[in-house]
Amino acid sequence: MITDDLVNELQAGRVVTDPDQMSAYCNDEHSYVTPGQPCAVVVARERDDVVAALRWATRNRVPVIPRGAGTGIVGGTAAIDGCLVLSVAKMTAIRELSAQDEIAVVEPGVINAELDKQARKHGLMYAPDPSSYETCTIGGNIATNAGGLRCVKYGVTRESVLGLEAVLADGTVIRTGRRTIKGVVGYDLTSLLVGSEGTLAVVTEATLRLRPAPKQPPVTVAAEFATVRQAAEAVFAIVRSAVGPSLLELIDRTTLKALDDWRNIGLDPATGAMLLAQADGSDAAAAAAVMAECCEAGGASVVAVSEDEAEAAELLNVRRAAFNAIERLGSCLIEDVCVPRSQLPEMFDAVAGIAEKHGVTVPTVAHAGDGNLHPVFVFDRTLPRIPDEIWAAAEEVFRAALALGGTLTGEHGVGTLKRHWLGEELGEQTLAANLAIKRALDPLGILNPGKAI
Repeated sequence: MITDDLVNELQAGRVVTDPDQMSAYCNDEHSYVTPGQPCAVVVARERDDVVAALRWATRNRVPVIPRGAGTGIVGGTAAIDGCLVLSVAKMTAIRELSAQDEIAVVEPGVINAELDKQARKHGLMYAPDPSSYETCTIGGNIATNAGGLRCVKYGVTRESVLGLEAVLADGTVIRTGRRTIKGVVGYDLTSLLVGSEGTLAVVTEATLRLRPAPKQPPVTVAAEFATVRQAAEAVFAIVRSAVGPSLLELIDRTTLKALDDWRNIGLDPATGAMLLAQADGSDAAAAAAVMAECCEAGGASVVAVSEDEAEAAELLNVRRAAFNAIERLGSCLIEDVCVPRSQLPEMFDAVAGIAEKHGVTVPTVAHAGDGNLHPVFVFDRTLPRIPDEIWAAAEEVFRAALALGGTLTGEHGVGTLKRHWLGEELGEQTLAANLAIKRALDPLGILNPGKAI
């Protein structure tokens, strides 16, 4: 068999060829992409496993699908027939955590929440916190340039990655970036690899920037509005106030109703949207007061400010439970568009109009401080595939975001599902430049083919 050489090169147990065992490595969480059948799965435990696997794949012209925990939702890790799946989820070492330099050096299988937990023992934190932070891996976060609730203040994953060790398609090991906060020697290959969705190289180590953890609990503002447009306009008012919120999340009425049906959150019949905001740091109370004033001026019916840590955690748990509540309504196509923050009201109006036009349910939550909306297209869970009206509505949402100066994805990635619309955002010449980079680093085109680019 073609995989015999691979089995012989790696230690026992690191190559899986049993079809039943391989099935667990063939897709991500919610992509609705039908996966193919791999020829094998390599469960890497060290960099040399990745090097050996990619050298073997290059010799045999076998496509490689890199993967972490598989928590993505755009088909970025969907297997194709005859491919080699390369899992780095077992590479879980935190090799260094330097409180003095405020950096961590980690392997790609480290869980996001675990790194943050270890950093806090030193008075630090790892800022990016995607919704799946308790299960997603740093490698996957890097592959998609993941965001999260705190990114309005601390930025997405790219802002926390100082350097990388990565393996190219032919097995060559490269190092990008540095341990310092500043540095401009050479092209910025670190930023190039962040968000490349496994199409240019496989990350085997990351040097990450840590931040000082706030010494006091954040101050939280919860505001209710009659309409989602009012809430979106309040978001822009808060952004213009320049108080620097550490969290700014918007939940629409449909999502709140799903949460209320599930957890009985005491939803007022007149509430059309809820805004959750937080401020951390020494000036948190003053910042929260300004954000509350913005909400009141924007027509909020209820504005509550709390310094209670338990109450804040409860409110954030409600926000983090939004997708679980929505999934109780049916099968879900979870989407991710981003627009300039000044265009948030128009984008929410567009989503509502598109949902009504196509007769579909589209609950929407947003990392509103970043202009990043997550419209979720709900359909009958007994259907074997995503129905045409759902795709039609999603396409209109994509085009509406682009028309408002936005982007197809703020943090989930392109994967398999959004490649169809890639040219509309990038344009012919920019897409050609992207493909030239892909060919330079992966001339055989074996790394995650059919994804992202």
